[in-house]
Amino acid sequence: MGDKLYLSYRQIHRTVRSLAARIKADGFEPDVIVAIGTGGFIPARMIKTYIDLPILTVGIRAYDSNNQLERPRKIQWIDEVEKKLTGKKILLVDEVDDTRTTLEYCLTELNSHSPAETAVAVLHHKQKPKLGVIPNFVERYYAGVDIEDVWIAYPWDAEDIDEHCDRAELSESAVGSEA
Repeated sequence: MGDKLYLSYRQIHRTVRSLAARIKADGFEPDVIVAIGTGGFIPARMIKTYIDLPILTVGIRAYDSNNQLERPRKIQWIDEVEKKLTGKKILLVDEVDDTRTTLEYCLTELNSHSPAETAVAVLHHKQKPKLGVIPNFVERYYAGVDIEDVWIAYPWDAEDIDEHCDRAELSESAVGSEA
């Protein structure tokens, strides 16, 4: 596998399907999905296939142009946010829970608009010490797959999708299918 884990859309789709089934089985019925850009856009859209809700997007920048971690900050936010979030149940979606600083920042910002409840769904949870925390007001946290601390190569980030798929097939055969 190396120091990168290449994932196929097939693996991700299976993870999303399993994640959505667990959210439903848990009885959580959100009113809206909030996707953290850029990584949460595609997973949020895939979750929408199983949990048909509107998707709102937020842009949070947590890394600089050299992929160095920086303090998270808003680069895009929800228009008329109070109208869209106050009193609503929110499902916040991102691709990976890595350092947790982006999740903590976004959850705190969302909570300032008085939602009824906020839950988190991530495709991958890296098993490592976190710099951020999930605030106490978040009662539900869903992770598709727990993984070791490796760089995840998602297909939507691929410059050469054929090469990516070849590498993902090798990764899949080495570790087995997710979810």
